Amino acid sequence: MIKQTILLTGATGFLGSHLLEALLKKGHKVVILKRSTSNTRRIEHLMTQVTSYDVDTQSLELAFEQQCIDVVVHTACHYGRNGAPIHQIVESNLMFGLRILDACLKYKTNTFINTDTFFNTDTLLQKHLNVYTLSKKQFVEWLQQQSDRIQVVNLKLQHMFGPKDDATKFVPWVLSQLKAKVPEINLTRGVQERDFIYIDDVVSAYMTVLEKAPGLVKFNEFDVGIGQLMTVKEFLESLKKAYEVSFGTSMTKLNFGAIPYHAGEIMTIEVNKQALLALGWKPMTSNETGLEKILEG
Repeated sequence: MIKQTILLTGATGFLGSHLLEALLKKGHKVVILKRSTSNTRRIEHLMTQVTSYDVDTQSLELAFEQQCIDVVVHTACHYGRNGAPIHQIVESNLMFGLRILDACLKYKTNTFINTDTFFNTDTLLQKHLNVYTLSKKQFVEWLQQQSDRIQVVNLKLQHMFGPKDDATKFVPWVLSQLKAKVPEINLTRGVQERDFIYIDDVVSAYMTVLEKAPGLVKFNEFDVGIGQLMTVKEFLESLKKAYEVSFGTSMTKLNFGAIPYHAGEIMTIEVNKQALLALGWKPMTSNETGLEKILEG
């Protein structure tokens, strides 16, 4: 793999921190954008190995002026939880991305690798996800519109899980409830089908497209999933089983059907992993192994 200078956004987050580890191990020079107030706990041990710019106190363009950025890997996003106002979500998911894109075009960056979501469909979703997915979708449309000037790789991630994830996310939250030995966890019926993918396989997908980018067309889109659907109920039952192997019998009841689905809940999805497999990528971690790893972490 050719060593490149890569600008990484969202490096302090779940996905970004794992990507940062992988990029540095491959010998790439990594430049990160963050805020001066960002919590760097996930990457504190790596901070001396990166060049960092605080976008709330420094011009975003400064990173492009001072570094010769070959590739942008954009993972930063705002999910819009806890009643966040629309303008904040749009600023993070659309305007911030467009500012980076403008800098890429001005300073002749070769490739923009974007992080998209399987929620990015025309299906009605719960209100906060509607705003999130709309802002993400609009940004992808802008990337496609400008892909005659910069190569774009849009990665649509399925339901990833792994160590160092936010405690408010679904899988870590359920695990925290098991560890707290709560009497029951109220859930929907759980028959929604999802493609659960372990974080290491997500990272390897990014590394594959980074390596293969010179041979790709100007606009590319890949589903990042193992191509195997599992109901939420099956996944959580597997999580509880793995927990019991590590910590003994749990008296916590997974109370499926106790709460209704959100309006517009996506009940199943379509995942096409063939295009990514054709590049040489292959998922290596089963859900069973992935669950064991998050319990170890």
